[in-house]
Amino acid sequence: MSELDGINQHLEELRKRLLRIVLVIGIITAFVLTFHAEPIQVGGITVYYPLPEPLNNIAAQITNHMKINLVPEDVKLIQTAPGQAFFAQVYIAALVGIVVGMPVIVKEMVGFIKPALKENEIHVSRNITLPALGLFITGCIFSYSLVIPYILDFLYRYGESAGLITFLNVIEFVTFVLQFLLAFGFSFQLPLVMYAISVSGMVDSDFWRKNIRYAVVVIVIFGAVITPDGSGVTMWFIAGPMIALYGVGMAIIERKERKKLNT
Repeated sequence: MSELDGINQHLEELRKRLLRIVLVIGIITAFVLTFHAEPIQVGGITVYYPLPEPLNNIAAQITNHMKINLVPEDVKLIQTAPGQAFFAQVYIAALVGIVVGMPVIVKEMVGFIKPALKENEIHVSRNITLPALGLFITGCIFSYSLVIPYILDFLYRYGESAGLITFLNVIEFVTFVLQFLLAFGFSFQLPLVMYAISVSGMVDSDFWRKNIRYAVVVIVIFGAVITPDGSGVTMWFIAGPMIALYGVGMAIIERKERKKLNT
């Protein structure tokens, strides 16, 4: 097989795996845009079942939940052009598709790079799907519950102090929220990435300890770039947890190395 044939084979494999990922995310997105989550009481417990209702779909329910829980008091959420509410729901549905489809995404990505991995690296990659999903969801919940409400309230207090009535465009609001959800979802993967790199034998625990100062600088810069204001306050809501996660990842790696030496 020539080098060109090998490249074409890899590209075809990549195309197939990307197609599967897009297909899974697309199906979940379409479901969220088509069905409404209808509550029902079963034995005193509220459960939900899907009911076809495109105009009051799951994405619309999520948008309304975000408006109630995240938009500061006296701030009005509006749309200023036809279709903005629909596209906001598409963004939300796509995020749900990414989160729910994360096991498939990780599986396909690992499957593509598997031929280039060593045996111990393959073992590590097989065991990261559920932890990756758990950390992603944890990051999103942390951001949604603690970070986003504070940042929105902090930023819109400036308008309130000036006696202004604030109107928030639904597209800008949803984009802002999704930006933070994705940033925290992926940043919470940091301990897992550190662990996978160390277990695969690329670096040891000393590497993370020696380079901690550089890691802190990079994390602070990332926090400053991702946050929308220049106050230097809100960036620590991202940089702080990431620095803590770096420490957690370093502690886990060192503990595993000590256990390995004692066995």
